[in-house]
Amino acid sequence: MKRWGRRALRLLAVLFIFINIVTAFHAYKFTHFYNAGEVTIKPDSLKSGWDRTKEALFGINFSKKKNDYVPDTSFQKVTLVTQDSLHLAAWYIPTSGTPKGTVALFHGHGGNKSGVAKEAAAFRQMGYHTLLVDFRAHGNSEGNTCTIGVDEAEDVKLAYEYVAKSGEKNIVLWGISLGAASITKAIHDYDLKPNKVILEMPFASLHDAVEGRVKLMHLPAQPLASLLTFWGGTLHGFWAFSNKPYLFAKKITCPVLLQWGANDPRVKRSETEAVFANLPTAKKMVVYENSGHESLYKKETDKWMANVNAFLQ
Repeated sequence: MKRWGRRALRLLAVLFIFINIVTAFHAYKFTHFYNAGEVTIKPDSLKSGWDRTKEALFGINFSKKKNDYVPDTSFQKVTLVTQDSLHLAAWYIPTSGTPKGTVALFHGHGGNKSGVAKEAAAFRQMGYHTLLVDFRAHGNSEGNTCTIGVDEAEDVKLAYEYVAKSGEKNIVLWGISLGAASITKAIHDYDLKPNKVILEMPFASLHDAVEGRVKLMHLPAQPLASLLTFWGGTLHGFWAFSNKPYLFAKKITCPVLLQWGANDPRVKRSETEAVFANLPTAKKMVVYENSGHESLYKKETDKWMANVNAFLQ
């Protein structure tokens, strides 16, 4: 019996080590984007059994998503430099009308500034200059590591400071998903004082965000979500469990518009309500009944325009 007990313990130890190795690989791939040309992704129809096994064991290699849009109006290319000397790419696009202020826009995980071009155009239509930023490791910005809002908070700070140094007195921060979460952390960490903030689908905590992604893969949420969260932070030198936008929200001192899609498979309503409950100032929460984890502007344009326009008045 003792011999069988020792074998069982060894088997459990090997299984524990194996699971941690696999989740560490997946956590690395989720937080790493390769430069264009470094990754060849085969269509599913061309993947061999070994290709699929490698993806299951070691995760999928993702390339930086190229910006596939060029502003159709006059714009200025802007470079922001981080503390660790990464160069971030941004576009400053002025409104053609009488300016009411400037909106800085921040995209989601795996996206880029092209992906929020429609929202930026809508803000310019409302009379606002816009600054569209590629987060580090995204689009045309340098770097390959995405920390899911931890270091990206500095990217938000740099954009805010760029707008503030221009003499702008009415600064609005808008972000979707990762962008929204990064805004909450930037305000918390750097004591930013924007005039208004629009948050769309921020996760309540990084652990919640990982759990949502695991569920989309039809895998058991636990213990995978906790292991992925742990390794995602450990591999990049931070404690991932402390990244909690719902707590960071307590430091926001300006009016906030919080928006969420009722069919969102990644961010739960309870997460959205937790963020909303901790906002200490004037606030409004809008639920988009026909939208998921996607551009609310593109999905329900009229509703988005009405709510955002009213909020900015």
